[in-house]
Amino acid sequence: QVQLVEFGGGLVQPGGSLTLSCSGSASTFSIYDMCWYRQASGKQRELVATIARGGTIKYVDSVKGRFTISRDNAKRMVYLQMNSLKPEDTAVYYCSAKYLTSEAWGQGTLVTVSS
Repeated sequence: QVQLVEFGGGLVQPGGSLTLSCSGSASTFSIYDMCWYRQASGKQRELVATIARGGTIKYVDSVKGRFTISRDNAKRMVYLQMNSLKPEDTAVYYCSAKYLTSEAWGQGTLVTVSS
């Protein structure tokens, strides 16, 4: 099963930008649908963005126009470019890899949007 490691989180001011990265271990990385989720304190985990193995991209409404998901299968990487960040974007962000009925998760990286 693929193992995932996220990095790139941190503290950013409102209106700022941050790029999250997720590295995958599997040589078959390209077969996975890759997702970014987030979980704010006291709230349920929320699906933020998906990039399917075929390239189809979806976003939750609250990040449309601000976040961009991308992947580089040769490097086994998936990215989340986040612009115009808001305090409500503060959360632990998780990368996941889905294939058929299986799903693997990273450990998460904290993004804090605050002045």
